[in-house]
Amino acid sequence: MHDHQRYHLRDAANGAFFQTFTKKEIIDAHKQVECTICLSADSKDAVNKMVEIAETAGAIIPNPATDYGFMYQHSFADLDGHHWEYVWMDPKGVPEHQA
Repeated sequence: MHDHQRYHLRDAANGAFFQTFTKKEIIDAHKQVECTICLSADSKDAVNKMVEIAETAGAIIPNPATDYGFMYQHSFADLDGHHWEYVWMDPKGVPEHQA
């Protein structure tokens, strides 16, 4: 293992290395909402697969998937507490009042 890798691992728990990138306070994403990261997928199956992979890696699934017909979404919180959304949307299926 290289010295810079040891530094990252050693300081990852207390945020010391990350703090060098900003003058802002580093929050605990397990206790505070920092942002929601939303990515689109090619299909409902792709959404489910990504959430399954995340859960297998230790992510927390806060809610079941939601199917709106024209849109399908599922979310997870990663090991650092960041909130991720995966969405599939059928542009032909968007209700007229939302288009």
